[in-house]
Amino acid sequence: MSQPPDLSRRERRKLEVRARIVAAGLELFRARGFADTKVSEICDRADVAHKTFFNHFPSKQDLVREIAQHSIGELLIDIETARKAGANTAERLAHFFTGMALRSLEAGPMFREVVTELVHVVHESGSRSEQARRLHDGFGAIVADGLAAGDVTRRHDAETLTEMIMGAYYVLIFNYANLDDFPLADQAAAVARFLGDALAPAPKE
Repeated sequence: MSQPPDLSRRERRKLEVRARIVAAGLELFRARGFADTKVSEICDRADVAHKTFFNHFPSKQDLVREIAQHSIGELLIDIETARKAGANTAERLAHFFTGMALRSLEAGPMFREVVTELVHVVHESGSRSEQARRLHDGFGAIVADGLAAGDVTRRHDAETLTEMIMGAYYVLIFNYANLDDFPLADQAAAVARFLGDALAPAPKE
């Protein structure tokens, strides 16, 4: 976790302790899942007192929420990486969705809890949050790149195309989080192919 250079020693210490708690929680949630991980185990792994944990996080669920915040940041980085990785829009979408599936599978038992909190973070108070706008802008940049390159259709407006990509992402993660044996990798690849076809210009465009 990067720290502003003008922080006091006390503030730096608080950030370091918080980062240790998050790292410990992330490790244990991945190994055991949310329900089977106790706060006392997180404290032991992070080498902090119970009181210290609750000074940073009112509950275990709040720790998951913090992890979800980090997940959104990582998702935005993944979108930017995909923009640079593909030669065209179809390849960029394939890079993003296949990579997303791989990371979700690697997340292990904690994924369901993080997905639930990720949606809460993105859509706080029933309205589009700053995080949702950033996510929308990230997917919108893929569409804008394709429009500029001429490999995305102009039959529909950019907003509609962006919302279609976001919707596909939400459906995939919800299904994987809530359906046993959901074939995420196969479905992510299929969704990427579908979006690539759907966004492609018509022959006479």
